[in-house]
Amino acid sequence: MSMKRSKAKSSGGRQSETDDSSYFAKPKEPEKTWAEHMEGKADTAFVPYAMTTRYAKGQLLQHSKFGKGVVVHVDPQRIEVLFEDGPKKLGHAA
Repeated sequence: MSMKRSKAKSSGGRQSETDDSSYFAKPKEPEKTWAEHMEGKADTAFVPYAMTTRYAKGQLLQHSKFGKGVVVHVDPQRIEVLFEDGPKKLGHAA
């Protein structure tokens, strides 16, 4: 009686030779630094940060601990704010 062995499956899949989605995608803009975001902005343009407020990308914030910042990414319950010391994730109203 002979036993039949199955072929071992390969662990990786082949990637397509051309990725059409990246070919037609807009080129990404280089991310701005904190200094470039703050250039020419008046102190009156900054709103005080409050967790109960909803924020949009590009909005300028004044945080009590981290200082001045700009919203660079928005999720349903979190925002990523770029401060002089680096990016921080903060909560905001849903």
